[in-house]
Amino acid sequence: MRRISALPALLLGLALLSGCAAIDRWSGDTRLTDGPATGPDPQVPYFPSTDEAVLGMLKLAGTGPNDTVYDLGCGDGRIVIAAAKAFGARGVGVEIDPAPLRMAVYNAKRAGVENRVRFVRGDLFETDIGDATVVTLFLFESLNRQLLPKLRKELKPGTRIVAHRYGFGEDWTPEKTVQAGASTLYLWTVPAR
Repeated sequence: MRRISALPALLLGLALLSGCAAIDRWSGDTRLTDGPATGPDPQVPYFPSTDEAVLGMLKLAGTGPNDTVYDLGCGDGRIVIAAAKAFGARGVGVEIDPAPLRMAVYNAKRAGVENRVRFVRGDLFETDIGDATVVTLFLFESLNRQLLPKLRKELKPGTRIVAHRYGFGEDWTPEKTVQAGASTLYLWTVPAR
């Protein structure tokens, strides 16, 4: 039986720890609400939207400087960053997975919009979204349908909801459907109660 030295494993562990410290230095004093997420593991794999889809979603919602855009399942933050940079809006990204959130904070700083966006590590079913004027989704239809009662309850009338690729099925027909390159985008507006 061949013996493996513990030294290479120890060196690898130290290298990984120093890499984590470097990532923490990127985020510094961030606008990331960090900590343990109380919800389940991510139900949707991280798969970023194309730049064409991101801009298409924000245009479809009529995003402007008076808007607060919430991206539920924000991944690396590209939608809220684009909302701030290209449309002058404020943005909040909600994500349960901490790895893409660290990249989101870094990307917001690189884009110069860190004072207009913040990121929340948490379960999108538990996060307060009441001050959103635009909500963006790139989730599976089954998850969108589970989320629909929360959206209808917490969002003010007139709030625009835009989804990439997956809608709410028969639960809520979109007002408008457009193509942005290969991506299908859907728009709804929260009705008066």
